[in-house]
Amino acid sequence: MSFLLTINQSNVVPNSNNSTYTYSFPSTAVFNNHELAIQSISMYYSWMNISQALGNNVFSYSWTVGVTTTTYTIIIPDGLYELADLNNLLQFNMIKNGTYLINATSQNVYYAEFLVNATSYKFQINTFPVPTSLPSGYTAPVANIPAGYSAFPGYPTTTQNPVVTIPASFNNIMGFASGFATASNVGVGTNLTYNSTVTPQIQPSPNALVACQIVSNKYASPSSVIYSVVPDVELAGLIKSAPNEYAWCDINKGNYNNLTIQFLSSSTFSPLQLLDSNLTILVLIREKPEKNDVMNVSKMLR
Repeated sequence: MSFLLTINQSNVVPNSNNSTYTYSFPSTAVFNNHELAIQSISMYYSWMNISQALGNNVFSYSWTVGVTTTTYTIIIPDGLYELADLNNLLQFNMIKNGTYLINATSQNVYYAEFLVNATSYKFQINTFPVPTSLPSGYTAPVANIPAGYSAFPGYPTTTQNPVVTIPASFNNIMGFASGFATASNVGVGTNLTYNSTVTPQIQPSPNALVACQIVSNKYASPSSVIYSVVPDVELAGLIKSAPNEYAWCDINKGNYNNLTIQFLSSSTFSPLQLLDSNLTILVLIREKPEKNDVMNVSKMLR
């Protein structure tokens, strides 16, 4: 005897960040000699890589006016980011803080940036010397400043580069040591480039572990893990995951009113934060085949 359960967004547990789904059996299910496997999972690649809960959502840069240096802390909103998104966020904050100039062709000029160095498989931080006065043909954002934005704060007494600081946890995203800071380069007037020193982990959870509370896989840690979903699509793309062969896991003997599926981080085993609850999970449950049945099937396959 076997049966198929369909779990979807109607089963999401409130306030679980879309990580947990509970299927209620129509009546109490008695499992004495049963096993479970995932038939397929369709879900969107939407688990966050940067959030307050992960503790990796902060970095900063500095700007010097005269001899006074101000540090601007950037709080990254919870979400799913590529490095280009983080660069856009850095430059958006530079606009809000007024720490940029506008060149003769009306393009914004920023004095720090994040880039992907694809040839070396690294992330790159570039900083550029801030001039001590307005360059020819440039303008500074001092007029018609929108509410909530700041005008240009001023120039340093001596040419120097902004200092970008990469604190703990965010450093893993970027591939730099915890607390890494670029140099101020005072009085030198040159561009500076820094490449990550370890492999960047832009996604701390490259795959999502699937756990089920009624299963005990004694050789796994956590013992409730039954499957792994690997995103083979772009951000927000639809993942269609189905095993070539079912991995049957023993169900703990007992009476159950429900079955809970949870998505866990592959690095911390903590619940993932999913931005999209629109998914479909197909779960197979069957009575364990008798030993003779398994042997007969094995013979047929020879």
